[in-house]
Amino acid sequence: MRTINIRTSRRSEMVDITALVEEEVRAADITDGICMVFVPHTTAGITINENADPSVQSDIQSVLTRLIPAGAGYAHLEGNADSHAKASLMGSSILVIVEGGRLQLGTWQGIFFCEFDGPRNRKVWISLTPAALN
Repeated sequence: MRTINIRTSRRSEMVDITALVEEEVRAADITDGICMVFVPHTTAGITINENADPSVQSDIQSVLTRLIPAGAGYAHLEGNADSHAKASLMGSSILVIVEGGRLQLGTWQGIFFCEFDGPRNRKVWISLTPAALN
């Protein structure tokens, strides 16, 4: 398992970590297999989405804020119940195929760490599984 450390700077932000994950795939020297990216935090998530136009990330954050507003009378008393709900919607892990030593993402796709309770120091765990030989 490999670890990426991330320092977020705002309460809510989406950080493109595609290049960091690609570095870990190269360092592992795996030609073909599966890359699992996992976020071990309850107020952060992970997703794959468009990385060509930054307004997509802004739109996603706006939609999540409208769906799950902060301070909406939640029972959780720490003041971050909205962060927990947003993290659950985004999910805590993704899988990406590795072929020819490269992540097989679509033309406009990137991997995003989704912060909902920052700023914080965060971790992302990466597990790489080589393809089985035939």
